[in-house]
Amino acid sequence: MRRRTGLAIAGAAALAWGEWLNWRWSRALVGRSGGASTAVVVLGYRNPQPTANFINRWRVRAGVRSVAADNAPDTRVIFSGGETSSCAAEAQLMADYARSVWEFDGVVLLEDRSATTWENITNVIPLLEDVDRIKIASQPAHALKARAYLRRQRPDLAEKLVRADDYRPGEWMVAKPLLALYGLWTLRGLKADERKISQ
Repeated sequence: MRRRTGLAIAGAAALAWGEWLNWRWSRALVGRSGGASTAVVVLGYRNPQPTANFINRWRVRAGVRSVAADNAPDTRVIFSGGETSSCAAEAQLMADYARSVWEFDGVVLLEDRSATTWENITNVIPLLEDVDRIKIASQPAHALKARAYLRRQRPDLAEKLVRADDYRPGEWMVAKPLLALYGLWTLRGLKADERKISQ
């Protein structure tokens, strides 16, 4: 009985820890910029198949709901990701999924040359120059990494970063401890000031 109780407590603690870390990451390096124009950048994930994979489908969903979150009148969605095999670029697969499944009919731009997160940011910068607010949609740790990269490459544009709707309590709850562990590993190169929760 004690062992079961101990396992239950450990499991609950792991779930709470994963939830807390993802919550923190979703709130780091973002501000409260205002304005009418918004760009939602949806980052692709390895996609060797001819349709959007599970992770890219989730990222599209987070991107689409990030548009709906504040209903800004002038919003563009930028899908970013190059080819990972002989299939179409990740950006195109995600855009197709957004239109066919989510019936998204807003402005869509494609960045289809990137193979890494650093390249994602480098290549979308020209598409962000004239917007008032920037949202980056992905899993919270990955989105934080991308925001840190934007801050390193273009601090002036990083001032326009606001939260995307890519964290919701309870979503992916069972997977969040694993996502948190993976996130800690992928974020190991970030500086302390790149991890702080924005006020």
